[in-house]
Amino acid sequence: MSAAAPIPAELPLRVRLRAHVAELTRLAAPAIVSRAGLMVMAAVDTAIVGRYAAQELAYYGLAHLPGQVMAATGVGLAMGTVAMTAHAFGAGNDRECGRVWRRSVPYALLLGLLFALASLPGEMFYRLTGQAPDLAAGGGAVLAVLGLGMPGMMLYITTGFFLEGLKRPVPGMVAMIVGNIVNAVLNLGLVWGQWGLPELGAIGSAWATTGVRWVMGLGLVAYVWWMHDQERWGVRLNPGRWWRDSHAQRHLGYAAGLSLAVESGAFAALGLFAGMISPLALAAYTIGLNLTALPFMAAVGLASATAVRVAVAYGRGDRQDMALAGWTGLGVTSAFLACVGLLFRFAPESLAAIYTTDAELAAFVAPLIAFTALVLVADGGQAVMGNALRGRNDVWIPTVLHFISYGLVMIPVSALLVFVLDRGVLGLFEAILIASIVSVTILGARFAWLCRR
Repeated sequence: MSAAAPIPAELPLRVRLRAHVAELTRLAAPAIVSRAGLMVMAAVDTAIVGRYAAQELAYYGLAHLPGQVMAATGVGLAMGTVAMTAHAFGAGNDRECGRVWRRSVPYALLLGLLFALASLPGEMFYRLTGQAPDLAAGGGAVLAVLGLGMPGMMLYITTGFFLEGLKRPVPGMVAMIVGNIVNAVLNLGLVWGQWGLPELGAIGSAWATTGVRWVMGLGLVAYVWWMHDQERWGVRLNPGRWWRDSHAQRHLGYAAGLSLAVESGAFAALGLFAGMISPLALAAYTIGLNLTALPFMAAVGLASATAVRVAVAYGRGDRQDMALAGWTGLGVTSAFLACVGLLFRFAPESLAAIYTTDAELAAFVAPLIAFTALVLVADGGQAVMGNALRGRNDVWIPTVLHFISYGLVMIPVSALLVFVLDRGVLGLFEAILIASIVSVTILGARFAWLCRR
């Protein structure tokens, strides 16, 4: 059954539900692999740097706070590429697909350059946000190196989106798998000083990530330029005046970019709070957040597939099937994350040992990992509900609701828990749980309301 194929309404609910689950899983699998690859790379970096030194992990974690905000924002802003490519592909306008990609490449490089420039005054930014001078200097140096890789990362993202729009996710997955292998090897060499390479600690991990991002981006561009049917897709055709003609695809990414920027920015603010507590707290927050991000990427893949299924039903005017698609996505995602949560709840010490050999840090982070088992289901659920609403063509309201949940709830609540009630770094994760519950509740309520309209 294709993504656009309707599920007959006369079938029993049990049969329709099973069909929705099967189609959701089929659509989500490639997206999960590609998105999870980004987090696996970050997890490898975190584990290698964490086992090298807790202080270096604090530098790495501080640098990745704005780095992750920029990366998430870039993903959102580039989403117009996959949408416009898919529209042209569905309409049979093959050569317009290539023009969409050609217009997206300079836009990606422009965004990457802006992100790189924004990464340069990192030390000054960290000092202004109350970080200790040593932490600010170390984090700023790592951020500046990570910024150099932003244009390469944006090339990979936008070209991968183009290929996904053509229903060719495999090259992006292959690039991500190879990139993860190379990144792991380079991290071991540059962090620890193996094989004659300099011992650079956290900044060595940043150089490894930057180099891999450029190789992945340029490699995927080369694949598209020389793929066997490039002439069919018009990838070498003149795209016209790229800025003017890319208005529609840029506009499609604004809401998603703002939504992801708000959410990731709120999590970065919590990281700054952790740094204000102590370097040990920041290292623990980095590990806890990284662990939750890995299964969350599976939720992102399921959320993307849910958006497709909801959009197909909405386009047919099938209100009942639209509702079933959205709630199926939420149910499957919640069940998966609940299973992962059991691992977090009952084996936190083993998971902590992957990231650090520092006994103090391991003892500090284990209770946080156990607590994040509660966070996973609510956080993944709100991602699915947000995408279900976008599949329903409800674009800006989810962005506003994200801002309410993570900007107006999570940041003030975390400040209250940490600095007034003295809950320490655990208070940060308690605030994440509260905000995620608020988010999934209000997003789910809006989706239910729209399904009844």
